[in-house]
Amino acid sequence: MPVRTGEQYLAGLRDQPREIHHRGQKVEDVTTFPGLANGARSIAGLYDMQHDPKIRDEMTYTSPTTGDPVGLSFIAPRNLEDLQRRRTMMSHWAHTSYGMMGRTPDFLNVSIMAMAQAGDYFAQSRPEFKQNIINYYDYIRENDLTLTHTLVNLQRNRRPAASTQNYSTDVALAVVKETDAGIVVRGPRVLATLGPLSDEIAVYPVRNAQLEGTEDAWRYAFAFAIPCGTPGLRFLCRESFDLDRSSFDHPLGSRFEEMDAIIFMDDVFVPWERVFLYRDVDLANNLSPRTHQYNHSGHQVVTKNVAKCEFVLGVAAMMVEILGSESIGQVHALLAELIENLEVMKALLCTAEIDAFLDEWGVMCPATIPITVARNMFIRMYPRMVEIIQLLGSSSLMALPSEVDFNGPLGAEIEQYMDTDTATARERVQLFRLAWDLSGSAFGSRQVLYERYFQGDWMRNASILWSRFDPDPLKEQVRDFLRRT
Repeated sequence: MPVRTGEQYLAGLRDQPREIHHRGQKVEDVTTFPGLANGARSIAGLYDMQHDPKIRDEMTYTSPTTGDPVGLSFIAPRNLEDLQRRRTMMSHWAHTSYGMMGRTPDFLNVSIMAMAQAGDYFAQSRPEFKQNIINYYDYIRENDLTLTHTLVNLQRNRRPAASTQNYSTDVALAVVKETDAGIVVRGPRVLATLGPLSDEIAVYPVRNAQLEGTEDAWRYAFAFAIPCGTPGLRFLCRESFDLDRSSFDHPLGSRFEEMDAIIFMDDVFVPWERVFLYRDVDLANNLSPRTHQYNHSGHQVVTKNVAKCEFVLGVAAMMVEILGSESIGQVHALLAELIENLEVMKALLCTAEIDAFLDEWGVMCPATIPITVARNMFIRMYPRMVEIIQLLGSSSLMALPSEVDFNGPLGAEIEQYMDTDTATARERVQLFRLAWDLSGSAFGSRQVLYERYFQGDWMRNASILWSRFDPDPLKEQVRDFLRRT
């Protein structure tokens, strides 16, 4: 099958029964269920973009297997041009949701690509695992599937040693049985963002801790992927932040709810052909850096961050214009901060491509340090960006009528008193409802939490950055200076 349309994507969700629960209710059809349906339609819109004659050549490339057009996010980049083409495609998708959907399908498409190209890494576990990951990459590319994934075990406590202890408790996803046909896994994991709206789920080694060489550590060392409708796999959704209101009242939440879920695996059977790594603790611990999966997923993340920075800055600029506060010095300082964030993200994305390298698997890989710096910085940037929207809006974010109020008993008063020198009352309210959804609603608060934590603990990330940075050339500069003096 070549690239799917939006309707084919929605049909795929309907055709695969899966067990999804939301607020005590079992969801029979995510494409019609309130709180999930609009998010599904937004993902469908991304697939339709692949058929838009104006940008089709920027969204697809020719399959090396069938010759059909397939999504460009699946491409295995061999040179800088391929990397830039992929970024252009990802930018189209990122700007469609203005960076508000972090787990669009390209996020995992590039990750699985990186793993498949590093097939020899998985062959160290078992020779057949190399072909398994290559076959899976071909399968999702040729069928244009949407994936979710889950990387984090639940924790009973957060004491320093707790993350290691979790591997010997019943709160970690673990292999409980091995058969001639495959493995059986049991336990929960978080956080399967986009899970209810996906075709498949990828499960690979946890990122919140390193496996240690204990006697039973092999039970937690695995990587595999299965359909979301696999028997025994259940999704527990958080409360939806799509409140089933108009897009005027909740312009972001009503469109871009990508849903986060806890998964429970109750003796789920995984056939061997879907297993990519098993029993090897060292391979599990080093999967992401050795396959450069982190670099490629980071390329998608930073592309999304640029779109998000642009959108927040655009909202802020319109707020200032409507309120007539362009001449205030404090406002300039706040806007300048947003501009700086945008330009830093753009510069780091550009540097990651300029300094890209051909890795040992023959893949053109975005440079590690700028990608890591961009991801780490955005953890601090985005909460501050939202705070700036709150500071610029102040009370204008609070005293907001709803769309229905314009046709209610006080509609005339709203029109008469809530306009400004540059906007009608309706224009003002519409913009500030957007600003509220961005900075104060449940949807907006989830965005802040997502950006704070989905890339991992900031302190651990700092340690990873230092471990990957080579200071030797810089130290040699200092030694050279000291020798001169």
